[in-house]
Amino acid sequence: MPFVELRTFPTEKVMTRLIVSVSLASALTCASLGAVAQTRSSDRASQTFITKAIEGNLAEVQIGQLAQEKGASEGVRSFGQTLQQDHATGAQKATAVATQLGVSPPTEPNKNQKAMHASLGKLSGLAFDRKFASEMVKDHKKEIAEYQKAAKKQGDPAAAYATETLPTLQKHLEAAQALTKATSSR
Repeated sequence: MPFVELRTFPTEKVMTRLIVSVSLASALTCASLGAVAQTRSSDRASQTFITKAIEGNLAEVQIGQLAQEKGASEGVRSFGQTLQQDHATGAQKATAVATQLGVSPPTEPNKNQKAMHASLGKLSGLAFDRKFASEMVKDHKKEIAEYQKAAKKQGDPAAAYATETLPTLQKHLEAAQALTKATSSR
């Protein structure tokens, strides 16, 4: 019978290859986990943005309705109708994006937006018009900044929505600024 040598320990060459392979696998795993963590962080930012966008759209629809009811000037009532229509469309689009991102879309504005609606609801006439125009300028400036930030992400459904919506928000800001000037001169 021929003599067969059994080795219980790998050779130095095999051990070196094994260590290199394990090290490479560990490095790749860490890099993958880092990429996943970064993607999750990006996803969370998109999910947070789209949630806030839906809440904002819902608030603007309600405030637009309020402006149509309480506005003293035709300009305020007309802008209220524009807000209602544009933000209803925006809410539908944002809700579709939320579904893509796996987010349960909110069904009502947040508590601060509800408080603004309640505050405006107590006013009438020129006082309503002035406060409404002022709030719409502040609100749209803030929204534009948030949408511009969200639009910078590449290949993200929330970014695409933000990019598509920015021109409408800019028009709303310009209209609100014009209303502010018109109501302050009366």
